[in-house]
Amino acid sequence: MTAYDVLRVFCGPRGGYGNELGVVRDGSVLPGPDERQEFAAELDFSETVFVDDPERGVIDIYAPTTRLPFAGHPCVGAAWLLDVPELVTPAGVVGARQDGEFCWIEARAEWVPPRTLRQYATAVEVDELPVPPKGEWIYAWAWLDEPAGRVRARAFPGRDDCIDEDEATGAAALLLTDRLGRALNITQGAGSQILTAPQPEGWTEIGGRVHLER
Repeated sequence: MTAYDVLRVFCGPRGGYGNELGVVRDGSVLPGPDERQEFAAELDFSETVFVDDPERGVIDIYAPTTRLPFAGHPCVGAAWLLDVPELVTPAGVVGARQDGEFCWIEARAEWVPPRTLRQYATAVEVDELPVPPKGEWIYAWAWLDEPAGRVRARAFPGRDDCIDEDEATGAAALLLTDRLGRALNITQGAGSQILTAPQPEGWTEIGGRVHLER
C-alpha cells in the first residue's frame, strides 16, 4: 500500500470541516501519470498531491479523473505540510507563507481552468441549490455581508466522478477575488473558510487553516 497523508484544508474557525486532501510525500513510488491517476481515483478525494521534490516544493496534482496544472486547496495543503517558501507546479511557481494559524499561497487567475461563477441574490438561495447536471464547473455564491467582503459559496465540479460538490475550492475563490478586485472571507460547503486578498501585478493570495488527519 502506498503511504500517504490526509489533510483537511480550509478548516473552519473551530477546526472542523475543510476539504480532504491526499498527499503522497514520496512521489517516486508512483512515478508515471497513469499510476498516479489510478491512485487518485482509488483515494477518491477531490484532489491528491504527489511530491516529487520536497525541498524545492515540486508537486503534481490529480483529481479522480484528471491531472490538474494548478489547484488551490492542494497547494495550500502541500505548502503547509512541506513548510516551503514556494511550490513548483506545471502552471507556474506558487509563493507560500505561514502566518499564525493560516497558510497562504500566491497564484494567478489565468492558471485556473474555466469555470462558471454564478451569483445569487441571497445566501439562502445558495444553500438550497440542488446538485446541477454534469458538464459545467459552477461556483455558486452570494454576499453574506458585501461591505465586509463576506461571501457564501458552494462548488459543483460537474465532472464525471464521485465529487458532486467540493467542500472548499481555492482556485474558484481566486477567480472570484480576481473578478471582484477585493479581499474576501468565504464560507463554503458545510462550514469551510477561505480567505483571499488581491496582490500587485495580477497575483492573488489564498489562505486557510490546515489540519493533519493522519
